[in-house]
Amino acid sequence: MTVIHRRSAAFAAALFGLATPALAQDALCGGAGSGGRWIAGDEAASDIATAPTYQEQMAVVLGGIQSVSLFTLSEGAEIRVEAEGRGAGDPVIDLLNADGSMILSDDDSGGNAAARAETYLDPGTYCMALRSYDGGPMTAFVRIGRVEHEPLTDGISTEPTGGAADGACDTAAPMGGLGSVVSASINETPFWSFSLDAPTAISITAENEAADPVLTLYDADQNYLDENDDYDGLNSRLDMSEPLQPGTYCIGLDALSDADAPITVSLTEYDPEAALLALYARGEAAPPLDGTIPVTDLGVLQSRARQDVQATTTITWFSVDIEEAGLILVEAIGAANSDPWLVVYDDLGREVGQNDDSGDGLDSLVTARVERGTYIVGVKQYEGQGLIRLLMERYVRAQ
Repeated sequence: MTVIHRRSAAFAAALFGLATPALAQDALCGGAGSGGRWIAGDEAASDIATAPTYQEQMAVVLGGIQSVSLFTLSEGAEIRVEAEGRGAGDPVIDLLNADGSMILSDDDSGGNAAARAETYLDPGTYCMALRSYDGGPMTAFVRIGRVEHEPLTDGISTEPTGGAADGACDTAAPMGGLGSVVSASINETPFWSFSLDAPTAISITAENEAADPVLTLYDADQNYLDENDDYDGLNSRLDMSEPLQPGTYCIGLDALSDADAPITVSLTEYDPEAALLALYARGEAAPPLDGTIPVTDLGVLQSRARQDVQATTTITWFSVDIEEAGLILVEAIGAANSDPWLVVYDDLGREVGQNDDSGDGLDSLVTARVERGTYIVGVKQYEGQGLIRLLMERYVRAQ
């Protein structure tokens, strides 16, 4: 009964939080903390470094607007952040530092569509942003604690189906050095090894959506370094932006779907510029308005504007100017079997709203209160290509 009472109280607190969103400073996490709630109710109690146990709250995601949980660390610590949706909810979490820079993002590492990540953080203030994978409404439990605290989720196994991690780098199939590309199913080759001769930042990808691969990296002593699931669709990618030291490393693979489907694994040197461009292409970050990324300027939105887009899985960007505070409605309407995906940012790169499937259909819809300024709208096809009609409407307060 204790758990039921605690979580019922958390749900009530979440609803109260919707009614009183200004519980934290708007400047936190580059503005992402606007409307956020301290994980333990107030800033003083939300220091995870000194908390006697994990802190948990209920989060409510409505209308494509993310929920943000705030916490601090008075000293560096290994922490765990998790989110588990109620019912069929599929949460995605993003961890941001005080200036709004992305530390990590996760979708399914908690197992059963739950999100989970563990990392070391320096002292400071942090935001954990929660959104729904499909952009629909969702309620979820959010838990933040140190790694020794009880987890909320089961997590996914870091032992690929082909065998245990112990001794894997001794028996792994060599894949060559930087620039290597290999392909095999999990049942054929669950481990690949590679060596580095000098400190190098690397990127590893594992691709075949039919297999839904999970990618895990170990060092030569079988120490876990990092893992990823669903970086780009169902494919996985690890960007080790901090150079790895010379030595032998082991890539462990698991398949959440078909273990007989071949998975293509590639090893390249990490390219920070390419990684940033990939974020823009997927719509996970707002492009700069300096001309380096194509952004079509639609001018001032007076009342209603329409734009047809021959969309692909790469985002097409538009900008629109709002001359006074009010509300905007942005809708992406797919023709025939098109399945649009939609995101809106302000000119500082803060996400205003994101949506995939609004209501019972495949069309996308974002509504948001806006201030005077420039807003950036991105639209793409979830799969393939097709015609999408973009509709934008502006509403102002009655006088």
